[in-house]
Amino acid sequence: MYPVRYKNRTRGAKAGLSARGVAGSTPMWFVWLLAIVLLVSAGTAYRVLASRLERLTSGITLPVPLDAYPRRIRQWVGEDVSIPVNVQEAAGNDAFVNRLYRSKSGNEWVNVYIAYTAHPRTMRGHRPRICYVAGGWIHDGTEPAEFTSTGGRTLPCLIHRFHRPAPDHDETVVLNFYIVNGRVTCDDRVFSGVGWRTPNIEGDPARYVTQVQISSVLENSTRAAAAEMAELIFDFFPDEDGRVKAVEYFEPPGEPKE
Repeated sequence: MYPVRYKNRTRGAKAGLSARGVAGSTPMWFVWLLAIVLLVSAGTAYRVLASRLERLTSGITLPVPLDAYPRRIRQWVGEDVSIPVNVQEAAGNDAFVNRLYRSKSGNEWVNVYIAYTAHPRTMRGHRPRICYVAGGWIHDGTEPAEFTSTGGRTLPCLIHRFHRPAPDHDETVVLNFYIVNGRVTCDDRVFSGVGWRTPNIEGDPARYVTQVQISSVLENSTRAAAAEMAELIFDFFPDEDGRVKAVEYFEPPGEPKE
């Protein structure tokens, strides 16, 4: 008796499960619709991620090319000085200009290096005391200083002094300061916090650090050049409101204003 009754129950249970499985099965059209939605969502997510990764790995463009910075400024006339590709790659800047400016009288010269990055974390290791020493210079000292721009602003800077070891004994003075999101500082700790190490995923050119180095044999030359060039330098970078003043007067080559 028990074997017969047990088999009947089992057969009935299986039949019931089978019936419920058929009745509760998901319609095929719904399965296809879900698959399409998932594919579209995955594609959209991929494109967004790829776009953001591209921003991380590619340079961020300034509204006005930094190369347009004037080659003639008051008494100074400049010419570009090339920087080796391996040095450019190590610096990791989004834009830079490196020029030798000579006074019209020919009695003074300065080297002007302006480097911009919208990935501030990359600038932390490129201080004169690191880069010049790595280039074979001996550091003699650094002191805080100020200079007054032609616009009447008193601006902070650092004066670094270096010399070459024997038998050269060359000497150089480097006036250095930074522009951080439109503000001038000589303290690189301003952009060394954890918040500055996060990637600029949105590619915002107004979240940046610009380093300005003006070097020469004479400190007076670096100060004179800084005073006469600073205001123009500021024009090429977003101020605290994100405005780039150079946009108002810069004319791209071949596109004259009407």
